[in-house]
Amino acid sequence: MPLIHECVVTTLTPEGKPHIAPLGLIEQDGFWIIAPFRPSATLFNLMSGRQITASFTDDVRIFARLVAGYRSFPLTDIASWPAPRLSGALAHAELEVVKFEDDEQRPRFFCQIIRAVAHRPFLGMNRARAAVLEAAILSTRLDRLPREKIENEIAYLKIAIDKTAGDAEREAWNMVMAKIDAHVAQTVDDATNNGPS
Repeated sequence: MPLIHECVVTTLTPEGKPHIAPLGLIEQDGFWIIAPFRPSATLFNLMSGRQITASFTDDVRIFARLVAGYRSFPLTDIASWPAPRLSGALAHAELEVVKFEDDEQRPRFFCQIIRAVAHRPFLGMNRARAAVLEAAILSTRLDRLPREKIENEIAYLKIAIDKTAGDAEREAWNMVMAKIDAHVAQTVDDATNNGPS
């Protein structure tokens, strides 16, 4: 399996408006590969624009807000590069698409790093942040997973939250849990309303 970097990607609409999305970039054979699902705004933007910015952050509240549907974050322009970065990023990479492989589900955009810049120090790993990130990814796949698997994953991830989370991680965890709880409640409600009469 290839190495995947979880980050926030900025693409530009055909009109030049920035769009941000949480994505895992695949590092493989000297390329960084963006493989957005069909349909998505990121895919639409990549079909017309070839310059992307990947912002790297350890603030998991950003990932939690993104999967909850929040899209307005402070952005900072980059000199001589069209796609801005997250203002709070620890680092960013400027990526240019050099090759494209079409696919019915997830087209692949092969990118080269033009430049990478660090902005703030990274102060080490944290299990709670990793748990929030896993839960955020899980929350984007709720329609494809059985309820039992969702509950088991959450129970395991919550161990790291209980043992190692700070205020920011707990805030992010609660945002993701609100999304998951709403999905589970809707699923139960649908099953009740559509069950045998």
